[in-house]
Amino acid sequence: MKSKGILNYWTKAAMIGAIYAVLTVALAPISYGVIQVRVAEALTVLPYFTPAAIPGLFVGCMIANIYGGHGLPDIVFGSLATLAAAFVSSRIKLKYLVPVPPIVINALVIGYVLHYVLGFPLLPAILWVGAGQALACYGLGYPLLLILEKRRYLFE
Repeated sequence: MKSKGILNYWTKAAMIGAIYAVLTVALAPISYGVIQVRVAEALTVLPYFTPAAIPGLFVGCMIANIYGGHGLPDIVFGSLATLAAAFVSSRIKLKYLVPVPPIVINALVIGYVLHYVLGFPLLPAILWVGAGQALACYGLGYPLLLILEKRRYLFE
């Protein structure tokens, strides 16, 4: 990669991470806990357009989870769940399936983390997190994907 390309990549990653973190912290009352709709999860469609979204989402989630108050398990495993979901989403070619990895991976991982940290029953935690993820990823993220698809030049 040429130096301009590297700078472009990391600038996109930093912008995505910053937007993710700011959205999550600014909307903290609905971003954390067993019943949550993390609006920033709409950004999990961005790996469909650019690989720079993968580290951006990871770092943005890590920063947001530092402020979340659920401790080291959430910071580590929540961020790794976002990293895994972003990587898998980047490999999906059918646009209507792009939101599935963040929903499934976060429902399982974050559901377990909240069970472990808060003592909430496991299955309800997984279902609540999954429902919030579905709302964020399909309710907000998929329309975002459709809008951005018409503006692919933004990711070049």
